[in-house]
Amino acid sequence: MTISATPRHAAFTLDGIRYTYLDLPGMYGAEYFRLPVVLRLLLENALRNMRDAERDAAATALFGWLERGTSEAEIAFLPGRVLMHDTTSTPALVDIAGMRDALAEAGVDPTALNPVLPVDVSVDHSLAVQSYARPDAAALNLDLELQRNAERYRFLRWASKALSNVRIHPPGTGIMHTINLEQLATVVCGQEGPDGVALHPDMMIGTDSHTPMVNGIGVLGWGVGGLEAQTVMFGMPTLLRIPDVIGVRLTGALAAGVSATDLALTVTQRLREIQVSGEFVEFFGPGVATLPAGSRCVVANMAPEYGATTGYFPIDTETLAYLRQTGRPESLIAQVQAYAERVGIAFDSAAEPRYSRVIDIALDQVQMHVAGPRRPQDLHPYGHTKAILAGLADAPTASAGALPRHAVAIAAITSCTNTTDPRLLTAAGLLARKARHAGLRVPAWVKTSLAPGSPAAAAYLARAGLLEDLSAVGFDIVGYGCTTCIGNSGPLPDAVREAMAAGAVHPVAVLSGNRNFAGRIHPDLDLGFLMSPALVIAFALAGDAERDLSRDPVQTAPDGRPIHLRDLWPGNAEIEAALAAGQQPADYRAAFQSASANPAWQALDSPVSPCFPWNPASTALRRPPFTRTEEASQLGRYTAHPLLVLGDDVTTDHLSPASAIPPDSLIADFLVERGDDRNDLNVFASRRGNWQVMLRAAFYSKSLVNLLCPGAPVGHTLHVPSGRVEPIWEAAGRYARAGQPVVLVAGERYGTGSSRDWAAKGQRLLGIRAVLAVSFERIHRSNLIGMGVLPLRLPGGVTPATLRLRPGDRIEIDAQAAALSPRMPVAVRILRAHGAVETLQATAAVETRLEVRLLRMGGVIPAILTDTLHSAVRNT
Repeated sequence: MTISATPRHAAFTLDGIRYTYLDLPGMYGAEYFRLPVVLRLLLENALRNMRDAERDAAATALFGWLERGTSEAEIAFLPGRVLMHDTTSTPALVDIAGMRDALAEAGVDPTALNPVLPVDVSVDHSLAVQSYARPDAAALNLDLELQRNAERYRFLRWASKALSNVRIHPPGTGIMHTINLEQLATVVCGQEGPDGVALHPDMMIGTDSHTPMVNGIGVLGWGVGGLEAQTVMFGMPTLLRIPDVIGVRLTGALAAGVSATDLALTVTQRLREIQVSGEFVEFFGPGVATLPAGSRCVVANMAPEYGATTGYFPIDTETLAYLRQTGRPESLIAQVQAYAERVGIAFDSAAEPRYSRVIDIALDQVQMHVAGPRRPQDLHPYGHTKAILAGLADAPTASAGALPRHAVAIAAITSCTNTTDPRLLTAAGLLARKARHAGLRVPAWVKTSLAPGSPAAAAYLARAGLLEDLSAVGFDIVGYGCTTCIGNSGPLPDAVREAMAAGAVHPVAVLSGNRNFAGRIHPDLDLGFLMSPALVIAFALAGDAERDLSRDPVQTAPDGRPIHLRDLWPGNAEIEAALAAGQQPADYRAAFQSASANPAWQALDSPVSPCFPWNPASTALRRPPFTRTEEASQLGRYTAHPLLVLGDDVTTDHLSPASAIPPDSLIADFLVERGDDRNDLNVFASRRGNWQVMLRAAFYSKSLVNLLCPGAPVGHTLHVPSGRVEPIWEAAGRYARAGQPVVLVAGERYGTGSSRDWAAKGQRLLGIRAVLAVSFERIHRSNLIGMGVLPLRLPGGVTPATLRLRPGDRIEIDAQAAALSPRMPVAVRILRAHGAVETLQATAAVETRLEVRLLRMGGVIPAILTDTLHSAVRNT
């Protein structure tokens, strides 16, 4: 049965202004309220942006979802805006610059290619912690950032002038997700029309997996790869299968001393336990009302860590309180409240919508936790780090003099996850105050840092008198960016490096971030624990991660008193008093505007031209080879060599690292040959505008094991025909010159982690035509398709281990372009080197008709070029 979706509008008047909106409750009645709120939002988006039969089909499919709580139907989603950061926007904007060149070469006006949606870019991913534990650390690090990245930043400024709808927020303004919450999100949008102001929900996408942080204030948004964002930027809706929605029922309230971080880590563990993979998650139940918006945002932020697309909290009074706290006008707050109530998307603590699955979390049962030492879903009571580290097989047998064997090398209050919530930073400041009064100091071998989500944090911490306390224990502000959480932790302290070289320590990072994969925080560290900001300071003071802080003293005071964590931990009343003393709504806008006016940024020279003038000598920016009209589909029937065979939990950090470029690497050799300083190569992320560097960086990770040749050096593989072990990009080039296709084989959760599109672009440049994996993380799967690489799910029970691929084995894949359809079976044959043949049936990890089209065209960029060229021809 088809459900009519003919729009019906209603209106209300507020402060003399007439507002109109889609009256969804009036159109659908009680059935509408059976839908999860996230699906009500998708319904509103479809009805507003689609027409006629497509609109009716979307409504029919969404209400049809209610029968089983799942659906195979597709709907279109068109967000109102796009959010990017500098290291995902750089490759996206480089792609656009390259596509403009292709249009000019085809005789078409290059200015025909422009984003049609607002695109906000935050410059937040390039700040490194070089200076620390000194009051001027933030200024010194910002100066260094601008020096190191000046060429790339000039390019971003060119893009903001040459392209319509692109706005760049300069270094120092904050982390993109904090900016989104504090400055950009409106929760409800208004557009002037003939009948008044038409209201609709604020919905967006971002090129970072932690975009769902904004779900904490009722804005529906999620992370996509840069390639998927490009399709949306140029006016194409993103097609998605109507998602399964997991309801997380919250009851009770968090106990005193338990933080939002502890809840986020608990949610991560619980949802990974039930193998969440790409579903939407929505929080409901009476416990939601006990959580302030800042705490909700912490939980929503970690959606990618618990495997979800969203972590949504509906709009309620806490949303309104957050908008007021961050200085939004009362007129907007009144609009949000009136609209949410009338359109039926406001939170109802008694509501029990239909969900695909439901899990229960009792907030009063959540305890203080840490996660690690290598994955965010591995949850432990905070006192268990001692037992975990003592049980490691590769732990040193004795300490190195002054350093404990599991010395805390890095202690970082970092990441949008926790530094956007004022309660968490205030709690850390109060713990620092008590430690200062007790005379405690952080040991010299610990690298400390505090990188809040925005400069407003400095204002409220200073007004509450906490900045001096944080500084006294080494936690001076080092800047406003992702820093250590994204791997920009800077060099390790000399004492740690020397002890590591002697084999006497196995150091540990403690951080308030969201990921702790081996090598992510720092290429030389494979152990890290995630925890609340206050607990980061406690472990920094201890200096030893192999300490049970639930029992053992944090440190001994100068007067000989043992100081335990309970002596330092702030109470809820103390936190509330400090918040009341520190916060002023006007700080948020004033601090942001002051940082935006950075004279050093404004002084950067940049070209003014419709096409970017590439510098052939640049090691930062090069026109990518795939931005040409000749790119074609990689589908078909072919027999391929495995270029690499990998195991489980291969992350995007393995596929395309973001950390510092090792000076002894083959990538460093390449850059030094072209004139760069081996001792100042910056981070991999700063080179994402240069495809030649990123090609060589693909799969460059010490912790990645290539099962095809396990003993190979970092970044190497076996070129089977020659029998030589050589750099991956060189082996791939030899296969390509010989006309021999290559594929990649991997285990579970392939592509976990950040949304970076270079994790897929590198594979395309290596000539990989398909990836056969046990399972894919959602964003990376989308990025592979965006680059024309076919993702194939191996059948149940088949893994890289069971396949036992050996050098000389080849893989035959039959995936013809004309026959490809979503989730279709794909015949795969293993041709053993000794002559045996084994047959299996994989599944195309392709979800929508749009993804089929992209694969047939060779990816997103050929599709955009083709569409733009056709449009230009029609208009001439």
